Amino acid sequence: MSVRSKPGTPALFALIAASLLAVSALVVAQPAFSAAAPPPTAAAPVRIMPLGDSITEAPGCWRAYLWDRLQKTGYTNVDFVGTKSSGGCSVPFDTDHEGHSGYSATGIADQNQLPAWLDAARPDVVLMHLGTNDMWGNFRPIDAVIAAYSKLIDQMRADNPNVKILMAKIIPMHCPECTHVVALNNAIPSLVTSKTTAQSPITLVDQWTGFDIAVDTYDGVHPNDAGVRKMADRWYPSLAAVLDGTPTTTTTTTPTTTTTTTPAGTCTATYRVISQWGDGLQGEVSVRNGTTAATSAWTATFDFADGRRITQAWNADVTQNGTTVTARNLTWNGALAPGSTATFGFLAGRSGADTTPAVSCTLG
Repeated sequence: MSVRSKPGTPALFALIAASLLAVSALVVAQPAFSAAAPPPTAAAPVRIMPLGDSITEAPGCWRAYLWDRLQKTGYTNVDFVGTKSSGGCSVPFDTDHEGHSGYSATGIADQNQLPAWLDAARPDVVLMHLGTNDMWGNFRPIDAVIAAYSKLIDQMRADNPNVKILMAKIIPMHCPECTHVVALNNAIPSLVTSKTTAQSPITLVDQWTGFDIAVDTYDGVHPNDAGVRKMADRWYPSLAAVLDGTPTTTTTTTPTTTTTTTPAGTCTATYRVISQWGDGLQGEVSVRNGTTAATSAWTATFDFADGRRITQAWNADVTQNGTTVTARNLTWNGALAPGSTATFGFLAGRSGADTTPAVSCTLG
């Protein structure tokens, strides 16, 4: 059986085909639309762990003033982290931290307490002010504290190989512990130099210099409002540099060993008080070679007021005869190139008149 088309069917098919082509052209001519791109992901905040003892914890208002300054200067994408939280300061702030009252660096290291804190907080940056309790009361040897610091640094890097560490010379405390603090702080720079790396830099933050326990603490150990403001001011530049991606690095310079006869010229010396407390002070003397030739040795001399005695010194062989103090270089810091400087420090009693002595020096 055959099927026959009705008259006019080819014309109808042609009309339908033309209509479909026209519709197709309209569809093709429409502008192409793509799905909207997802919004960019915000950068994760930098996680900052304040690590320490009661000076960090209770109430640790240096954390508050540091946070406040960061916010006011544009560093808003930060997050203070830690397993503890305490506030009570005059400005609002992120109260998380890792300050533990009564804890020592050696105790934290010996008991392996830090890894669990790190695992919970996952810091990108650690601000470490530890060692006061190691020096206070049951005094721990300096070498043991430095070894504890080294272990804690290794544990930080095991948690985060890229962690940035800001390590403080700790603030002063009352005597007799004050001499131990000086010795500890003098050992910290060498540790920082030996442990810092490009991947995980360590920045030394000097919380000691210029901190006066008579003015900046309420009990000879814990900072008052003036003291915590000072601490925040010391942390800020180094932390800002880390947040900017340009952490401060610690460098050392090997002194020249070239020895020549020192011609007639000038040797200048300056004296300054670094810190002071009720019955003592820390002082520093800088000796500068102002001649045009290198020298192999130097000597500095000054007179203390009656009653003031040197009790400890470093970076020089220091003797006192009556009121006259004489300091001579050690074997490693006697060579001074033209224009270079050597510095030594000391502790002294303050029972005498509180005057600044004039220092004279000689080269060769």
